Amino acid sequence: MAATLGCPVIFYCRNNGYAISTPAVEQYRGDGIASRGIGYGIDTIRVDGNDIWAVYAATKAARKIAVEHNRPVLIEAMTYRVSHHSTSDDSSAYRSKKEVEDWSKRDNPVSRMRAWLERKGWWTTGDDAEITKSAKAEVLRAFSAAEKLKKPSIGLMFEDVYDELPPELERERKEIEALVKKYPDYYQVHDFARQ
Repeated sequence: MAATLGCPVIFYCRNNGYAISTPAVEQYRGDGIASRGIGYGIDTIRVDGNDIWAVYAATKAARKIAVEHNRPVLIEAMTYRVSHHSTSDDSSAYRSKKEVEDWSKRDNPVSRMRAWLERKGWWTTGDDAEITKSAKAEVLRAFSAAEKLKKPSIGLMFEDVYDELPPELERERKEIEALVKKYPDYYQVHDFARQ
C-alpha cells in the first residue's frame, strides 16, 4: 500500500537472525527480507547493521528518497542479537553460548565504534569507566524518581488510538470504570493518577 499510494515512509528492519526463538532460516527462504521490499515496489537498502556509519548513511539516503520523491523505503540492517529476545526469553534454549560469544567478539557494534573512536584519539579505556559510572548513577536517579510517580490514569489506555471510541471500546471503558469503582482496593486506585 505504501508503494501504491506513494507514502514518504521509512521501514527499518533490524534483521538479527531470529524471530523470537526461531532462526530466520526456519522462518523464510532467502537471505533476508530486502527482496520482499523490492517485490512490493519499495526502494530497498540493505546495510551492515553493526556499522553505525553505514546505518547513518543508509538512513540519510532513505530519508532523501522519502522526502524528495515521496516514496517508501525499506532499510534492512543485518545484525545479530547477542541478548535474549525479552526478559521472558532464555536464548540458551535455542542457541549455544559459544555462538553468542563468537558473535560478540567478531562483530560487536559497540567494540567497533570504540575502536574507531580510539583510532581517532577521541576515546580511552579510562573514558569507558568514567562514563559507565556516571551513566549508571544517572539512570538510577531517574529510575528512583520514576518509581515515586503515580501510574498513568487507567482511562488513558483508551485515548491514544481513536478520536472517537468505537462502541465496543466504549463499552469496555465503562466496564473497567465500574469495576475499578466497585473494587478500588483490588485495583489499588491510589497508585494511579486521576484523569
